[in-house]
Amino acid sequence: MQKLLDELFSVSFLKGILHIIVILILTWLALRLAKRFSAGLIRLIIRKKEDEEFQKRTTTLGNIVRYALISIIVAISGITVLREVGIDIGPILATAGIGGLAIGFGAQSLVKDVISGFFILMEDQIRVGDVVEIGGKSGSVEKISLKTTVLRDMSGNVHYVPNGQISVVTNMTKEYSRYVFEIGVAYKEDVDEVMEIIKKIDEEMRHDPEFKDDILEPIEVLGVDQFADSAVIIKARTTTLPIKQWRVAREFNRRIKKRFDELKIEIPFPHVTVYMGEGKDGQAPPLRIVKDNCQK
Repeated sequence: MQKLLDELFSVSFLKGILHIIVILILTWLALRLAKRFSAGLIRLIIRKKEDEEFQKRTTTLGNIVRYALISIIVAISGITVLREVGIDIGPILATAGIGGLAIGFGAQSLVKDVISGFFILMEDQIRVGDVVEIGGKSGSVEKISLKTTVLRDMSGNVHYVPNGQISVVTNMTKEYSRYVFEIGVAYKEDVDEVMEIIKKIDEEMRHDPEFKDDILEPIEVLGVDQFADSAVIIKARTTTLPIKQWRVAREFNRRIKKRFDELKIEIPFPHVTVYMGEGKDGQAPPLRIVKDNCQK
């Protein structure tokens, strides 16, 4: 009995207890630091404007970094404590390695989705409300998570795109938007006159209370872009607030159609030639056209 008590209160035993206490204290301090600085670390990496969407994104990424740090700290602390107690950690590490390898093989797509989602969030590639094209699908972003990005297209269809399948992100509403016009007029028209009309319509819209806040810059008339089969194509582009480009473009097209009609400027359209065919005698059958003169 006396020998057992001597061993319990030996210097080595007390030294081991002291080491464990120090390890636990350091673990507690490390966990506190991980929780405090994880969000700050993400802010330092991203360096974006402080807004509501940024706060949501930072919170999500901060939680991921914090949980990862906590897991690493707890794992290192647990291994160190087991070693101090005298437990052989070799078999435990081997078992954990085999289990992790099996889980990794079984969840490759999930891990790929999570990693891709993390970098999409961290790099601020897309935000909720953006109109994007990803994974062969386009629409408005309704939700972004680590695993999937949810889009809703104009028809109301909802698309769930795994983040691991996203190789290219086309964001049509990042900070500002643009709309490119390709306006076709007949070859007989004066293209300089047409370009002046385009600028004048844009100026009217920029002074219109309903549209002036949506348009950021005067329209850029890039000039005569191509000589098409039946029209001269004049290219121009306008810069608007995000997601407002289609609204502005529809109104611009309406006004330019009315103005062209007023000024008798021809907008060409494809013509169709009807060929009735020929018989063996080389004569074409008659084409009968019936004109309805009845008045309602």
